[in-house]
Amino acid sequence: MRRRPGIGGLQTAAAARDQYRLLGENVAKLRTDLMKEQVATFRSQLEDFARKHKNDIRKNPTFRSQFHEMCAKVGVDPLASNKGFWAELLGIGDFYYELGVQIVDICLATRAHNGGLINLQELCNLLRQRRKSDRELVSEDDCLRAISKLKVLGSGFEVISVGKKKLVRSVPTELNKDHNQILELAQAQGFVTVDEVERRLSWTSGRAIDALDTLLDDGLAMIDDGHSDGKRRYWFPCVSSITSSVGADS
Repeated sequence: MRRRPGIGGLQTAAAARDQYRLLGENVAKLRTDLMKEQVATFRSQLEDFARKHKNDIRKNPTFRSQFHEMCAKVGVDPLASNKGFWAELLGIGDFYYELGVQIVDICLATRAHNGGLINLQELCNLLRQRRKSDRELVSEDDCLRAISKLKVLGSGFEVISVGKKKLVRSVPTELNKDHNQILELAQAQGFVTVDEVERRLSWTSGRAIDALDTLLDDGLAMIDDGHSDGKRRYWFPCVSSITSSVGADS
């Protein structure tokens, strides 16, 4: 018959467990302290780097994007506030604030043309046209960062992916799966027809017309009936490859 452990044995086992627990806590604390020290050192080095390369960060879009990636790795957000060390050192908070204001202006100026949905590449081109007299170049990464700060304005102003393209939405329009499929299909020519939607997506005529009419009502599509084949074209400015000059001079 096996003997059960006595009180002394139970107390010894409990003491051993407490020691292991304390040892584990001490190791975890040492690791945490070491990580904090490493992050603090990296942040200090990041500040030194920013001081040294201030002009490159402000004027070179690629360099600026890489700088943001380095900041993200140590939990630094230079855009979190217009006050403090980063804003005073680099002025990039003001840079993205200015971009955000100009992006809003362009989206409002082109809304009658595209229904509040604009190709990100076209938006960046219009932004560059407007800022051509400025020394600081603007990249798509800069546009994306500025747009991310516009979310505080409420619904709208977000980037959505449709096929291989990124579109900027500035109105609270909800696009469902059918709408996205039509927009993706329209990327090839800039337009679609009801017959093409039925054939390419294997839809019924009713489903195709319903989705197209919704996009038309939302201002995202324009109709063109002036063709000899009699087929109505539904044009989508937000995915066409033609860059509009609308908004560049406003």
